[in-house]
Amino acid sequence: MQAKDETASMIRWFSWVGIDRTDLAVRRTDGTMLWHRNLPVERLPLDWVRAENVRGADAYVRPVRTDNWPVVFLDDVPIEVAHRVGRKYAALVVHTSAAGGCHIWVLCQRCLDEQERAHAQRWIASRVGADLGSTSGEHLGRLAGFKNWKRGGTWVNVLMATGGLPWDPAMALGPYVTQCVRNVTHCVKTIYDAAPNPLSATGRDTSESGREWGWVCGLLESGVDRATICHRLTERARPRRGADAERYARHTVARAAIATMA
Repeated sequence: MQAKDETASMIRWFSWVGIDRTDLAVRRTDGTMLWHRNLPVERLPLDWVRAENVRGADAYVRPVRTDNWPVVFLDDVPIEVAHRVGRKYAALVVHTSAAGGCHIWVLCQRCLDEQERAHAQRWIASRVGADLGSTSGEHLGRLAGFKNWKRGGTWVNVLMATGGLPWDPAMALGPYVTQCVRNVTHCVKTIYDAAPNPLSATGRDTSESGREWGWVCGLLESGVDRATICHRLTERARPRRGADAERYARHTVARAAIATMA
């Protein structure tokens, strides 16, 4: 694949698992970090990133830090282990270099906040040989389709983008969840049997409203109450829909409730 196709494959997998807003960072050769925060995943300034990358800057991305997400990030995973993880679970495996191995984004059965992600990362990293120094819950991963200048300019490519079973973080979180569950708002990511292959660029409504429809249906199927969903959808849609966000949220949740027989 061409470099732009590698980037598109990574973005497509992010969108498929429900990641619709991201933080983008570029590290220049002098160590300066340039940030674009809370961007829609489909609106990343890729032309700018390419220009920076040509001049020796490294490109990174993550789901926007301030939200809960159904993914756990692993750094520097040996390639043979990364293959096993990708075959067993729904995962995005990004090959960063021969020396550095792979980055893995593992899909979880429910959304995790930053502290939960850190706990889950440490638990998995210790078992698969990943970098324990990259288990902060908010770590950046390399953006596929760009050169890794830390490793001599090798290309960062998507090795696997799989749609298997999501990983259950319950064992990893253990006592932490028992202590904190009343203080944390969780969401559940439902994987439908009819969901399209994450490698496919077609076959589903990829518009913002289409993704929100699937997100709302998944929450309803998982038992989240309508008032909570309506509030969260209003806040999510407000930057795009402005004063119409609340009406749009009520209408979407009501239609989804009928569709899912909630």
